[in-house]
Amino acid sequence: MKKRSINFGFLILGLLAFAFLPSCYYDNEEDLYPSPPACDTTNITYSATVWPIISESCTSCHSGSGAGGGVLLTNHAEVADACNNGRLLGAIRHESGYSPMPKAQAKMSDCDIKKIELWVADGTPDN
Repeated sequence: MKKRSINFGFLILGLLAFAFLPSCYYDNEEDLYPSPPACDTTNITYSATVWPIISESCTSCHSGSGAGGGVLLTNHAEVADACNNGRLLGAIRHESGYSPMPKAQAKMSDCDIKKIELWVADGTPDN
């Protein structure tokens, strides 16, 4: 009967590798799944907050003589009117009965919608 010899060098190396491999792997939940930036809803103004959102998301279709759906959104009075009659908020919220806007694009962020809602709730001031 032949005795089996164990190569202790390989066995020890294997055990050490097995013991230290998990310690090289580090999951930090904050790094892997960062929180979205907070929505800053302080100091909402037309010129600094609402107009940049409207300008970026709406005016490419809702300006000039060929304004989409006949809705112009090129100045404060037009934007305020669209908000006050409910058309703008209904469209950007994708509510039933309104054409979802921006057309053929992703829905505006919840943060941008919230900013417009707060501006409307404040009375659509021209500030």
